[in-house]
Amino acid sequence: MRYRYLGDSGTQVSVVGVGCNRIGRTVDLAGAKQIVRRALDEGINFFDTANIYGDPPGNSETLLGDAFAGLWDRIVVATKVRSKMGDGVNDSGASRYHIMRGVEASLRRLKTDHIDLYYIHEWDAHTPLEETLRALEDLARGGKVRYIGASNFTGWQLARAQAIAELRGWNAFVVSQEEYHMLQRDLEREVLPYARYAKLGIVPYFPLAGGLLTGKYKRDDAISPTRANYVAPFLTDKNFELLDRLAQFAAAREHSLGELAIAWLLAEPQVCSVISGATNADQIFANAQASDWILSAEEIKETRAILEA
Repeated sequence: MRYRYLGDSGTQVSVVGVGCNRIGRTVDLAGAKQIVRRALDEGINFFDTANIYGDPPGNSETLLGDAFAGLWDRIVVATKVRSKMGDGVNDSGASRYHIMRGVEASLRRLKTDHIDLYYIHEWDAHTPLEETLRALEDLARGGKVRYIGASNFTGWQLARAQAIAELRGWNAFVVSQEEYHMLQRDLEREVLPYARYAKLGIVPYFPLAGGLLTGKYKRDDAISPTRANYVAPFLTDKNFELLDRLAQFAAAREHSLGELAIAWLLAEPQVCSVISGATNADQIFANAQASDWILSAEEIKETRAILEA
């Protein structure tokens, strides 16, 4: 397993991380423990969850709290706040009120006294950015949060947040978690150029496009309702032709399409870890294997030519 620095921080994370959105929903405690143990065996130390994950919301953190027992010195854990966690008028958002309540609830569920990386899950247009950032600064100064990050922010939103942090002398975001994969490259227009300039790490999620970039789906396949909303927009003839060419490219080098998808993301230096979900230990092994392929400059050029043909 390879490791990269978490943005401009001094902490290193595995270049492949474990997305824990299925834990507490389709994965029970026994499964969570197996996933965590297999990840550590493969050298993966980065686990990504959120307070909204699980059924009921928060169950992912609850099960992970049990699965992480005795292992906190070997892992880096990220969780998030912003989403609606109840029926109250202040049970969502990036206000100081919601963040402070949210972090305490996450700490209880995770059974820990700190969170390694705390994300604002998405932009909150109704809360002054200074309020959000000051709350995060207080959490960092108090030791409850070690690093802070953004998720699903635009380029200007990231730039504004970093400028405020610099002006006030507060902790700045070290990473931004964004949807990024071979079929979704909007991030390359503004967010990625800014991240390069600001030394901001990028943590892609949905790296396999909901399974499309593993060859899981074929033309005219019936898509399960739980995946349809995300996958359906990508089910075009053009994309299936693209997937065929990418799969051939990978096979010629004795790799799978899924391995190419992760290796391609890791070819971008600003990407510090690729978050890939797992429902069993075998998927952890497959994701870890993908980290071994380091694309050459020529392979990067050829892959981009396929994508942009």
